[in-house]
Amino acid sequence: MNKPVEVLPDQSALVARALELILSKLETAIREQGRFTIALSGGSTPKPLYEAIATQKLPWDRIHVFWGDERYVPPDHPDSNELMARRAWLDKVNIPATNIHSVPTLEAEPAVSAAKYEQHLQEFFNSSSGEFPALDVILLGMGDDAHTASLFPHTEALKVRDRLTTVGNKDGNPRITFTYPFINSASTVIFVVAGANKRPALAQVFAPVADDFTYPSRLIQPQGELWWLLDAAAGLELKP
Repeated sequence: MNKPVEVLPDQSALVARALELILSKLETAIREQGRFTIALSGGSTPKPLYEAIATQKLPWDRIHVFWGDERYVPPDHPDSNELMARRAWLDKVNIPATNIHSVPTLEAEPAVSAAKYEQHLQEFFNSSSGEFPALDVILLGMGDDAHTASLFPHTEALKVRDRLTTVGNKDGNPRITFTYPFINSASTVIFVVAGANKRPALAQVFAPVADDFTYPSRLIQPQGELWWLLDAAAGLELKP
C-alpha cells in the first residue's frame, strides 16, 4: 500500500506541520468555495494543534467544524471530544455557534444520535441519501490497535458502507463515528500520530498485505489527498 508519510522530529514539529497543512487547505477552500469544513479527532495528540489554531487570525465565520467521532457522553463530560476542542480552541475564538456542528449525544439511543448527525450532514451539504459529500479536511488519529475515529477492529461499524455515520463500539461503550466510506470521500485526510506504542500498528497499516478488519486504518484510502504525519517515535521504522 502506497501511503505518503512525513516523519517529524518531535511533537512541536508535528503540530507545526499539521497546522501548516490545515492553513493551506483552509486558504484554498475559502478562496474557491467561500467556506472551509473540517472534522476533528479526539485523543490527546491533537490538543496542542487545536491550541495552535486558536492563535491564528482566521475568517472564523467561514469555518465550519464537525467531529469524525464522539464518545456517547454529554458535551460537558470530561471524556467529550467536543469539550476538549472547545477548551483548546473553539471557546477562544469568535466562531459563530452555528458553525460548530456538534454530535448529538443526548438521545435515548446511540443509533438515533448517529441518524440525526447524518441528517444534519446531509442538510448542511445539501446531499441526498446514498451520496457522500466531501469535507475539506478530516483529521484522524490512530490507536495502538490501529483503530481510527471510532472504527475499532472487528466491530460492526467497519461493515457499514451505505451511511455517513454509524455507532462504533469500544469495549461495550457506544460512540458515534463517521463511516470509512464517508471519510474516504474527503478532499484531504490527515493522520496525526505520535508515540512509540503506535509502531507495531503502523507496521501493519503500511504492510503490503494485512487484514483491514484487524487494522481498520488500512481502510482509509480517500479519493482526495492522504497525509500521514508522524513524530519520530511513531515513525522510526517508516522514515523514508
